[in-house]
Amino acid sequence: MTDEELIVEFALTRLDNPDLDLEDVAALLVRRGGTDRMVEFASHTLASRGELRGAVFPAAVEHVLRVVLTLRGPAD
Repeated sequence: MTDEELIVEFALTRLDNPDLDLEDVAALLVRRGGTDRMVEFASHTLASRGELRGAVFPAAVEHVLRVVLTLRGPAD
């Protein structure tokens, strides 16, 4: 999944769940993606950090948040 596809999927998930914070939306997106997607996202975290600092699920959520916040741009 490309970063752009991830952003679109994140945005759609956020539209469906406007009361959730960013981390909860990312967790929901990872859960919906299933095991293969979770491992894919966690592998991106492993590649960028050089280590996996915990379980696969939190690492996958971390990747989603990193992509979203990076493409979102700097805070005003």
